[in-house]
Amino acid sequence: MPAFRVVKNLKIPDVDPPKEVCSDPNCPWHGTLRVRGVLLRGVVEKARAKRMVSVRHEYLFFDKKYNRYEKRSKKIHAHKPDCIEVRPGDKVVIGECRPVSKTVKFVVLGIARR
Repeated sequence: MPAFRVVKNLKIPDVDPPKEVCSDPNCPWHGTLRVRGVLLRGVVEKARAKRMVSVRHEYLFFDKKYNRYEKRSKKIHAHKPDCIEVRPGDKVVIGECRPVSKTVKFVVLGIARR
């Protein structure tokens, strides 16, 4: 793992690049994984797997019948690079990428600034 590894500029607001350097090929900062599509915010629910976390994404859905909004949430599996340390309860920003596995189609970009 070279110490002079280049960190890409992803141009994502409210996310700082990680201070650690990793050799994960599926890292958007140090590897070859490209982020395209939607960016979502959520709260980490589980971080038990080696390189995967479950993120709860909450959003508002407009119900036409009752003419009002309702809260909905969805659990999304995301790849966690080695250079980003997250724990359950952390607010993170995830980005859409190519399918990394059968259920993982998002990658953790970093912890959201408050």
